[in-house]
Amino acid sequence: MSEKLRVFHQLQVAHSALFRAADRRTRSALGLTTSQFAVLLVLSQQDGQPISEIAKRLSMGKSSLTGLVDRMVDRGLVRRMPSLRDGRVINIHLQDSGANLLARAKQETSHFNAALLEPFSGPEQQVIQRFLRHLVDHADEIINPAEPNQGGDHDASDQT
Repeated sequence: MSEKLRVFHQLQVAHSALFRAADRRTRSALGLTTSQFAVLLVLSQQDGQPISEIAKRLSMGKSSLTGLVDRMVDRGLVRRMPSLRDGRVINIHLQDSGANLLARAKQETSHFNAALLEPFSGPEQQVIQRFLRHLVDHADEIINPAEPNQGGDHDASDQT
């Protein structure tokens, strides 16, 4: 391979293109964004979480998630309730309409997964899975390795 593989840049571009396309499809088919789908999925795994926990699990900012949840409350997909343990904390709960929409959204994701993997053989799919699992498990140490020289000397040719 003569051209240097720019994985970080290509992942960024692929992520943006993929999620724009998924957003278009889920908005059209379900009236749901991929971010709203992610909130429903997190709540289906553990209902009654505070926004701060949902934001952490989705790697989102708490303030941007608050607006998203507001719109989901307005649609009746989720509801806010004070925590039984600490009345100052508001937990987000999945409503029946949100659970029903989530079931339909999961069908869409099954389609996405099948379409993404269709051009690849079984062994290639295993390599893709291993690569993605490696990124999830080791992202911080890949991007922020413990370096002996913390002085900020970086080679600009290694960026992206």
